[in-house]
Amino acid sequence: MVAGSCSGREACIRLLTLNMHKGFSAWRRRFVLHELREAIRLSGADVVLLQEVLGAHRELSTRWERWPDQGQYEFLADTVWSAYAYGKNAVYPEGHHGNAVLSKFPITHFRNHDVSVADEEKRGLLHCVLDVPGWARPLHVICVHLGLSEAQRREQLQRLCAMVGDEIPAKDPLAVAGDFNDWRQRAHAVLADGAGLREVFVAALGRAPRTFPVWLPLLRLDRIYARNLKVARPQVLHGRPWSRLSDHAPLTLELAAVS
Repeated sequence: MVAGSCSGREACIRLLTLNMHKGFSAWRRRFVLHELREAIRLSGADVVLLQEVLGAHRELSTRWERWPDQGQYEFLADTVWSAYAYGKNAVYPEGHHGNAVLSKFPITHFRNHDVSVADEEKRGLLHCVLDVPGWARPLHVICVHLGLSEAQRREQLQRLCAMVGDEIPAKDPLAVAGDFNDWRQRAHAVLADGAGLREVFVAALGRAPRTFPVWLPLLRLDRIYARNLKVARPQVLHGRPWSRLSDHAPLTLELAAVS
């Protein structure tokens, strides 16, 4: 990972990651999916990594007005992000939810890796390969949502490192982003040693960002890790409209391939 700024000569893209809380504001007080779509569009993101995305939910779809006919990831992508992928993680009688990637560039391959531990909550890693115009190598992105317990996260981080080693060429650019639930910040050392990944906010600002809860951010749960990428302008999007759209604050930054 290289810190800096994207010049006009580089094919620079903007990435955003957010735990979208299934399209509801904190405490599920309001259904905010339409407002969320507008906010993400206005962010100018080329690639969006989302966690807690509802693919379907029969009960909620009849309770809330303006519920879309398609999955939330399809609704959010409509007319702006021509490519999208969904990784179904948790399945229950009413429906299912998981991670999603929206992209303005072709997704040439995607795979959802089940990293659930034993019989605990269902979790996944959604790996997508993007064909970015002007880049010599494909961009790999992995959308992450890790477990709530330390034991789960320890195992899931090891699986993430193994997946990177097995599936992603060492020279290809890679961004790994999402909700790590890693309030003790153990992931930094594990991903650096096991996959050569560096957290972009730590590299640029000295520490991971506070993102949860959005109304008074105390915990550093959401992250963006990178390898073989030039990164610039990492930001936490605090305040309105984001403070009314989820219980997490989104992260965004610019990326360019390392020449």
